[in-house]
Amino acid sequence: MTIGCGGSLVAAMSRKTEIDLFGATALTGFAILLAFNQVVIKVTNGGIQPVFFAALRSFGALFCLLLWLRWRGVSLHFPKETLLPGVVTGVFFALEFFFLFIALDYTTVARSGIIFYSMPVWLALAGHFFLADDRLTPAKLIGLIVALCGVAWALFGRDPETGGSIWGDLAALIAAFGWAGLTLVTKGSALNKVRPELQLLVQLAVSGPLLLLLSFFMGDLIRDLGPIHLAGLAFQIIVVVAAGYVFWLWLLSIYPASRVASFSFLSPVFSVIMGGGLLGEALSGDILFALVLVAIGIFLVNRPRKKTYVPQNV
Repeated sequence: MTIGCGGSLVAAMSRKTEIDLFGATALTGFAILLAFNQVVIKVTNGGIQPVFFAALRSFGALFCLLLWLRWRGVSLHFPKETLLPGVVTGVFFALEFFFLFIALDYTTVARSGIIFYSMPVWLALAGHFFLADDRLTPAKLIGLIVALCGVAWALFGRDPETGGSIWGDLAALIAAFGWAGLTLVTKGSALNKVRPELQLLVQLAVSGPLLLLLSFFMGDLIRDLGPIHLAGLAFQIIVVVAAGYVFWLWLLSIYPASRVASFSFLSPVFSVIMGGGLLGEALSGDILFALVLVAIGIFLVNRPRKKTYVPQNV
């Protein structure tokens, strides 16, 4: 499968066996985008209720993705056996972003980034029990233990100066579970044979109405709305979900998934940096120690092997 951002670019890039300078730069940039994504969510929450914000994002991104698929001439046909797992992943998608957007209403970007981007660790643990070809190796097991210690340290080694609520941290953890569940269902069902863009399409189509319904039970839909919040919503829809996801898929069509996975430890690192640099969040020794443990754990869990799955959600 070849997915491109333009015909000439696709023609110029062939399948590679290792990450080159362009790939390393692009993957680092994508990790920065994921970290900045959390900053945008936290700021935009100030003007739009978090769950309503997540619903608007799903609907807006669905519209953009449909336009892109039409432009590419991609068929929207789903085999019958993929419909049920597709709906299930849509529910997990809604669960993931319901809790992530709430988490960033109550805790800091640094803490949320460390906990939420620990997802590969939970996926590795679940995969060991539910996926026959994804067993824990000694390196993965060590990484799992190290990362679990980091998450526990972030949750319970709380310094008042770092800010944030334990409830926000727990919401970020549940969001990571939702992301892992989505990925597990995708990999372990017939849905893994469907084009990733169509996987995202059904996730957006299912999550939008669910999140909208839930938003009516979460208080006022609009807070102190201003231009910066509308800009944040547009950024989420166009840059993060629509363009960002397509770019990610294109990178996966060029580089080995196992090599791409090794860059995932950068997302929590950049989340901590951006939380401190852009939002002025206090970064104590406790939060930095948790970051080191989680980043090392994610790297060990995702060390390149012959077969390594890469989460494709944004």
